[in-house]
Amino acid sequence: MKKFGLLVAGGIAAVILLSTIGPMVGLLVSLLLLYFIFKQFLKTESTGGKIGLGFLGFIVLMASIHNAPAIIGVAAAYVLYLVYKKWNENKHTKIKEESDPFVNFEKQWNELNKY
Repeated sequence: MKKFGLLVAGGIAAVILLSTIGPMVGLLVSLLLLYFIFKQFLKTESTGGKIGLGFLGFIVLMASIHNAPAIIGVAAAYVLYLVYKKWNENKHTKIKEESDPFVNFEKQWNELNKY
């Protein structure tokens, strides 16, 4: 039953991830452009250049905000990663030792006889 729940959660996360690939790419491109515009803004000495780059940076920032659904896609990718990690997890089972003193005695006696 646990695997079925993981399968459903992974399927939903995969569908959401696939549906938000476009905004994710758009967000990535716009953030890269914004980074390079900011670097160029800091290098520029002229006032006109700073005003132009500031205006261009504002337009690219608005484009970045327009791609906000990409954050949902990033969250879906993280959920998909968690599902994958949980799916491949090994089960740890504890071996319960019996409290019968004769069983423990036999086990200890066998350990002593090994040497």
